[in-house]
Amino acid sequence: MDGNETVDRPDSDRPERTDRPNGTDDDSSGTAVDASTDAEPSDGAVPETDAETANETSPSADDTSSAADDHEQSSTSDADSSMPAVPDPDPQENDVPEDVQKYARFKKMDGAEYERVNEFLRERTYITAREWAIARLCSDFRTETGVEMTKIGENLPELIPFMTDTYTPQAVNQARSSFEEKVRTAGATFLYGAMCDFFTAEELDDVMYEATEVAKFLLEVEGVDLSVEDELEAEERISSVMREVREASEELRAEDIAESED
Repeated sequence: MDGNETVDRPDSDRPERTDRPNGTDDDSSGTAVDASTDAEPSDGAVPETDAETANETSPSADDTSSAADDHEQSSTSDADSSMPAVPDPDPQENDVPEDVQKYARFKKMDGAEYERVNEFLRERTYITAREWAIARLCSDFRTETGVEMTKIGENLPELIPFMTDTYTPQAVNQARSSFEEKVRTAGATFLYGAMCDFFTAEELDDVMYEATEVAKFLLEVEGVDLSVEDELEAEERISSVMREVREASEELRAEDIAESED
């Protein structure tokens, strides 16, 4: 061979080139090409960049502000709806009926305890403190259609100093009926004692006097302004009834004597 001829050598026998830039090799170049090739969509669509994707998925400042306002309003609404009703610490006096506010009975009993009042009544009468109070209220709150039992029960602590609980209309009616029954029973007992000659005329007068004094005391405690004329009229009515009782008793005894003689 002369000097102008070339000899074909296989690629493996060719010397490695050293004129490539530093930091690049076939592997890195192949990796970049492969990554670029993998990133291309097969349908020819232009791929979205990360910045474009972030712009589409992240909300704008206006949307964020609007969402925050909506959340705050919703939280406020939920808090208002879930908050329990707090009672007014200073209820208006208008909540109490006007006639209840003006009621002036039992003012002398301010600070009295129910047990003490009940004990006093038990020693002198058949009725309890509850029956006494409600009997007076039924008398004062009577209308043309009947007794205002609902008003009495709902305002019982405001009306009576020694009563601390409210009553239902049924409870008020029960106490009223109990009072009436005891008065009728006591009246029958008293009249029987007067008519059966168990008491002499003087003893009967003593019984009447003691009963009158207790009744007058209870009226005074209630705040009833019993004038002298009213007191004398009441005593005259009682005396008139007692005279009729004595006359009826004498007639019964005379009939019994006549029948025994026959």
